[in-house]
Amino acid sequence: MASIIPTARLANKVAIVTGGARGIGECIARSFVKHGAKVVIADIIDDLGKAVCEDIGVESVCFIHCDVAVESDVENLVNTTIAKYGQLDIMVNNAATTDEPKLSILENDTSEFERVISVNLTGVFLGTKHAARVMIPKCSGSILTISSVASITGGCTSHAYTSSKHGVVGLAKNAAAELGKYQIRVNCVSPYVTPTVGANKFFSIDEYSSFYSNLKGKRLQSEDIANASLFLASDESGYISGHNLVVDGGFSVLNPAFGLFSLPKE
Repeated sequence: MASIIPTARLANKVAIVTGGARGIGECIARSFVKHGAKVVIADIIDDLGKAVCEDIGVESVCFIHCDVAVESDVENLVNTTIAKYGQLDIMVNNAATTDEPKLSILENDTSEFERVISVNLTGVFLGTKHAARVMIPKCSGSILTISSVASITGGCTSHAYTSSKHGVVGLAKNAAAELGKYQIRVNCVSPYVTPTVGANKFFSIDEYSSFYSNLKGKRLQSEDIANASLFLASDESGYISGHNLVVDGGFSVLNPAFGLFSLPKE
């Protein structure tokens, strides 16, 4: 049973978290509820999404089925949230997908590239668009996209995933430039590898602390991303917009020799 902590930082706020049925999205949703927000979890995995809501166990969280790559789904998500709660203060574009990393661009399939872009980039565009639609009239709101350290580096993940994550940072900056006159803030959080289902396709969890981690003895957890998201969603970051908050323990400044395309071929 979730409980609201005394120093709730999102009291009287309403938030949507896409991809909230598991992993980082679930962790963000739980954190937001603890801090007093009413949260709508949106996902295509209905059973997991509903189970998360039941486990949180408060009336201030609900689940709505939504494929972020389908505009009618996203429009319905936002409209249903407004109908239920009367407002939308925070939009977290977290839903994302991956593809199999291939060492040669010649091996990449166009349909797979487009599939990743449709979810990771077009989905964020749609979430931002429809959140802005209801935030503009009230002249307030926070739109947050969960990107990746792949948004500021090359060679860490596949071409499609890297392109999509660079793209959402550009979109956030452009949207921040447009929506600032409505007092709507738009930001990104770009984490390094976290032990989630998606990340496991790329990296071995057993090697995190010895190879992938920069901060000695520390391993990035979903809670770290939730904490960064909480800050950017809350009024504490009221003068921050167009920013990409990199949560990687200094990995990107360390400039390691590791890279997807530098791996030895078998």
